[in-house]
Amino acid sequence: MPILPTDRDPRLITVRRGGTLTDDHHRMLAGWAVACADHVLPFFEREAPDDDRPRQALEVARGWIRGEVPMREAHRTAFVANAAGKGRPDPARFAALAAGQAVAVAHVAAHDLGAAAYAIRAASAAAPAGRAEAARLAERDWQRERVPAELLALVLDDQRARSAICWDVFDD
Repeated sequence: MPILPTDRDPRLITVRRGGTLTDDHHRMLAGWAVACADHVLPFFEREAPDDDRPRQALEVARGWIRGEVPMREAHRTAFVANAAGKGRPDPARFAALAAGQAVAVAHVAAHDLGAAAYAIRAASAAAPAGRAEAARLAERDWQRERVPAELLALVLDDQRARSAICWDVFDD
């Protein structure tokens, strides 16, 4: 299931690609995506303590945010993080995918919501029986509290617009 819409919101496309997203806001979205993925990374690390690919992907993302890593390297790293989740139980798999989406924000800003959605799925999947919905809401709310204030309206608009293609994890 694709998590990027067919028609992209110009507010999530950088100015250099014809949208209205500034470089500063692009980096802020990437930082938020990293925070979302980092929050659920323990689900992966408990399952695969010797596999540092998702953690390394988040470090690459942080390097891109600081201007130390080229976009293409960050984009390639997304595939490495995604591969780490293959064959893993859902909490670990979704946590790895969240890391992959977070580092992919360097390439396409709209991957920020993918990182958030997979993080919510990881938290829900890790919840005890009968607590998945409460875990989903708690993770969603935790994430929303960490969106940079100047980007909150944009992120909430995007969550409303794309929740259906993101497994409805952003719904109230």
